[in-house]
Amino acid sequence: MHPVHDIDVPADIATFVPGVIEIPRGSHLKYEVDKPTGLLRLDRVLYSAVHYPANYGFIPRTHADDGDPLDILVIMQEPVEPLTILRARPLGGLRMVDDKGGDDKIIAVCIDDPAVAHYMSVAELPPHLMRELDRFFRDYKVLEKKGDQVDVGEMYGHEEALKVIQASRDAYERGDWT
Repeated sequence: MHPVHDIDVPADIATFVPGVIEIPRGSHLKYEVDKPTGLLRLDRVLYSAVHYPANYGFIPRTHADDGDPLDILVIMQEPVEPLTILRARPLGGLRMVDDKGGDDKIIAVCIDDPAVAHYMSVAELPPHLMRELDRFFRDYKVLEKKGDQVDVGEMYGHEEALKVIQASRDAYERGDWT
């Protein structure tokens, strides 16, 4: 089974999407699923003192503007093991733009974690968590990029997140990833 291609995504993406976690919350290691093999590989160790503020991975059967599956950050109480599949409700997202182009990050909560399952929008999340997410993406590439510009947009809401997910699903179905 290949985690990018062989996990079903439900038609009703507003209820939940599967998230395949590559990086547990709190990690300084950037893992990525190797596209040809489906195995996990270490991409790099983060160049700065920041750590991943949420479980980080991708939505299967998607193709984003950066050429990879669409990124997802899943907020929950515990870090989870890499290659864990979980059910995540999209709340919103943010768009980063660097030298490789656009790179959306979907912000979601694990619907099977009672501590966060009640959140329905990014506006409901604790303000400190929102600042932490924003700061992570503004800081984590600064040393790595050696001065290259990385623009981090404002957080967008649930409806825009659903549009981004659907567009990446459509791109996958068209075969843009091949």
